[in-house]
Amino acid sequence: MREMLRRALTTVPRSQAGGALVEPAPFRAPQRLQSLDVFRGLTIAAMLLVNNPGTWSHVYPPLEHAAWNGWTPTDLVFPFFLFIVGVATTFSLGSLIDAGVGRVGLLRKVVTRAGLIFALGLLLQGFPHYDLAHLRIFGVLQRIALSYLLAAGIVLLTGVRGQALALLGLLLGYWTLMTLVPVPGLGHGVLEPEMNLSNWLDLRVLGVNHVWQETRTWDPEGLLSTLGAVASVLCGVLAGHWVRTRRGPDVKAFGFLYAGSMTLLVGWIWSHVFPINKSLWTSSYVLFSAGLACLVLAATYWLVDVKGYRRWTWPFLVFGTNAIAAYWLSTLIAIVLDWLVIAGPDGEPVVLKTYAYETLYASWLAPANASLAYAVSYVVLWLGLLSVLYRRRIFIRI
Repeated sequence: MREMLRRALTTVPRSQAGGALVEPAPFRAPQRLQSLDVFRGLTIAAMLLVNNPGTWSHVYPPLEHAAWNGWTPTDLVFPFFLFIVGVATTFSLGSLIDAGVGRVGLLRKVVTRAGLIFALGLLLQGFPHYDLAHLRIFGVLQRIALSYLLAAGIVLLTGVRGQALALLGLLLGYWTLMTLVPVPGLGHGVLEPEMNLSNWLDLRVLGVNHVWQETRTWDPEGLLSTLGAVASVLCGVLAGHWVRTRRGPDVKAFGFLYAGSMTLLVGWIWSHVFPINKSLWTSSYVLFSAGLACLVLAATYWLVDVKGYRRWTWPFLVFGTNAIAAYWLSTLIAIVLDWLVIAGPDGEPVVLKTYAYETLYASWLAPANASLAYAVSYVVLWLGLLSVLYRRRIFIRI
């Protein structure tokens, strides 16, 4: 994928699969994997939709996160993106190794890209005032950066077997830590909000002023739960290896279908003792979401790359080939809309977003429909803006 995440997440939008990542023999000649762009674009569009309702007071339940244990479609968006990062990492690092780049040079590129993505996340967290004493250190882009950095390091240091063992170690190790290590004053095995090892560690290491400001007691993108996020990326890495083999397209599609179904099943079974929980990024959540991601990739791969049905893919290619730019810019503008104050019809000050929402949508639609209409309009707005870049073949790289 030459386009956007090649620089940011070592993603190549229409993935060039050629040569070997670790073992030369199993891999096939260069190919284009447009389905990965489509999957990424669908995920980014979903991110914009769920992150930008007209008002958080009126949101349809599927567009909200689960309160704690369990899941909604919204809870799948972030792990889907990390899964895609893993698939793309397999392609991009393999291509660079084929081009003769040494592992030290690759590691330097990985660290630089991860650092830039982390910095972009911090810029969003602090905007517009940058109160360093209360700046949230982690967030969505920071989690992407750390997960990519650690997973890419594992890819550079190990082969496929080592990566599978690392995934298994992360899943079992995180489960062990969360259920067997006692939390001071609470004991072990407590997985409730503000009463678990992950939250306790965030408060001790980051401090109350640098965690999620909605709670000030825990952070959904905190330190320990990043282990689960790294596992999500490694699931994608292993899927990427499968795509790069010499097997035929039908076999690959069936392999995704089978692996996704089995992974989904294992995650569901595991959830009975280690609940599916996005805020803690539990091991069952990793497998459950990775299984569903594999099924979605199977469908898009079959439709786009095998059968060639591509007319419907344009909107998702627009988002998928400028993914980080779409997320970062749309989030920045959303912050601005929530920050700027203008004079309302009665002369009283009103937040710009509130004025636009109430004037254009809430004035004639039911609250939940108005909130959803605002979110859909925001997605369409960014589709139009990014389509200009797409038509001119402009792909913002880090």
